[in-house]
Amino acid sequence: MTALHLLALTLVGALPLPARPRDQRGDVPGWVLVTVMSAGIVGVLTIVAQDELSSLLRRALRQVQ
Repeated sequence: MTALHLLALTLVGALPLPARPRDQRGDVPGWVLVTVMSAGIVGVLTIVAQDELSSLLRRALRQVQ
């Protein structure tokens, strides 16, 4: 690259980008979906494996003591 190319790339990189029109609602559906799905997974795992998870926690705590 020549010095002129490097200068042009430097100047173009220093220019501010035009403001993007922003949706006022944001990405609410995305984070709501992730939150609801995470809560659902935790709920199902708790129902299905509650006894095993409890015994696993008890064994781990006994080993720490």
